[in-house]
Amino acid sequence: MSSLSASKTSRTRESAVSIKSLGLVYKTTLDRRPTLRNRLGRLARRQRQTRIVHAVRDLTLDIPYGQVTGIIGSNGAGKSTLMRVISGILPPTSGRVEVFGKVSTLLSLGVGFNNKLTGRENVYLGGLAAGMSRDQIDEKFDSIVEFSGLEEVIDAPMRTYSSGMQSRLAFSVAASLDPDILIIDEALSTGDARFKVKSIERIRQMKGDDRALIVVSHALKVLREICDEVIWMDKGKMVKRGDPLEVIKAYRNFLQVGSSPETDEDF
Repeated sequence: MSSLSASKTSRTRESAVSIKSLGLVYKTTLDRRPTLRNRLGRLARRQRQTRIVHAVRDLTLDIPYGQVTGIIGSNGAGKSTLMRVISGILPPTSGRVEVFGKVSTLLSLGVGFNNKLTGRENVYLGGLAAGMSRDQIDEKFDSIVEFSGLEEVIDAPMRTYSSGMQSRLAFSVAASLDPDILIIDEALSTGDARFKVKSIERIRQMKGDDRALIVVSHALKVLREICDEVIWMDKGKMVKRGDPLEVIKAYRNFLQVGSSPETDEDF
């Protein structure tokens, strides 16, 4: 039996997120054609093969208020899936997730943005989707755009934005919401160096006893700088958690890579 629940009176609690025996399983269907000739001619009947994916496996974890928690792991480790379960986007297959507070999510580059709309319209779209009123967005609009550094292009269509520009605007909206729990998934891995510095400083400013920040990133150098604790996931399971330096070192040893400015951003 699975459960996902939330409380609005959580700032007095020690735990921001409580996860008990969490599991998430889904099926994927692979279409295969037996020969190149059939592939090119599209004449053969497709052979469908179902694969069961255990994205998260029997995970028990408490994430407390008052700290920045980093999540690391190779692609397919279950990091983003876990964030979507915590956010209420995906229902768990088994286990229980309790979220004690208001959650703001930045779940990957451009999620929730409409490329046909302008940057200005997307600020309002993102804010309304996060539960802000139009008056609240009006009040914060100028500071959101100023932080993003996109004043000159805010009325241009989102489809004309580079990936870095989209990331800057998405982070600026999410960071303006003053949530109890802020989840950032890979948003610190894109954008220019100057904006990354601003983002890191903003995360430090947001840190406090009444807030929990969860950051998923391959940018290990950034996680070392901002996190109080790091959790390493692999194949849906938690391998290790604790001091950022120790966990990242163990993760590097597992990957058999050394530390360098390049690999700090790639794993």
